[in-house]
Amino acid sequence: MNFANFTHLLPYGLLHSGLSAEDAMIGTAALAAVLTVIAVWNGLLVRDPTGARIRELARRRDSLMSKLRTPTRHSSRTRGLGFMHQVVSRLKLLSSDKARNTADKLAQAGMRSRDALITYLFTKLCLPAALGGCAAVLFYGLGAYNLTPMMRLAVVMGTMVAAFSLPEIILKNMADKRRNKLRLGLPDALDLMVICAEAGLSLDSALKRVAREMALSSAEIADEFGLTSVEFGFLPERAQALRNLVRRCNLPSIRGVVNTLLQCERYGTPLAQSLRVLSAEYRNERLMRAEEKAARLPAIMTVPMIMFVLPPLFIVLIGPGILRFIDSMKGMTMPH
Repeated sequence: MNFANFTHLLPYGLLHSGLSAEDAMIGTAALAAVLTVIAVWNGLLVRDPTGARIRELARRRDSLMSKLRTPTRHSSRTRGLGFMHQVVSRLKLLSSDKARNTADKLAQAGMRSRDALITYLFTKLCLPAALGGCAAVLFYGLGAYNLTPMMRLAVVMGTMVAAFSLPEIILKNMADKRRNKLRLGLPDALDLMVICAEAGLSLDSALKRVAREMALSSAEIADEFGLTSVEFGFLPERAQALRNLVRRCNLPSIRGVVNTLLQCERYGTPLAQSLRVLSAEYRNERLMRAEEKAARLPAIMTVPMIMFVLPPLFIVLIGPGILRFIDSMKGMTMPH
């Protein structure tokens, strides 16, 4: 092979440094062979991510401990929460079974901190007295609306009862809205989990990836799946993390997903196939729910049509005839 034909491809400095074209080609081939061996070695090298994960968990634990040991400044919000905590603790409201049920309801509404439970109990305790006192000042002190004594007492008592029930109503509405959003976003999340399972990801890695991908389209699903993947890392039993997911969501579809995941963990059934069946089932359920709402629409629209559409229609259609009949009757009764 004549290497003189390749001399024009070499840099000008290499030609004048005494390096021939043959030496340059041999060096390039040797460098390419070394890079190929390194690439093949890295591709065949078996990596164990356990050590890196343990070091990451250790760093996370150390950072959390340092935050706990660092003294924080007592702001007005911290002092307010401290006062609420003292009131609730003295009344022993945190140790009852109803408090635990309330904590579950708050978690279903998206509020999982202990401060949320303390704030809710304190609000439910003080709101009837506050609104009842305002109503008493308004109707007894200022004499608004000039009501009778029995009416004033009934309005004040009704205000207190409504204020006592108001936090529960608001909490129930928040939980229902969040469950509806979870129900709508679950089929898409299951499709992503099927893709992750078929790609070879483990359950906690799949949940973490789905949480990252669903952060914009369904923040509620991303929040719950992300928290479940975190609980997989520090809870002693993986089944406990899945049961916590059911407790936080309180949704039949989520309960079905958790039961499927538990069966896959226990019996080793294929995860992707089970999730694909669930995804198809929940998509059909969502479609049937939409068809059911569409089927109820004529019955729902009947009353508004009768009340608001038919009377103007009758006026437009029959009105001119009635007016002509009245004019003709007036013409008949007029004397000649």
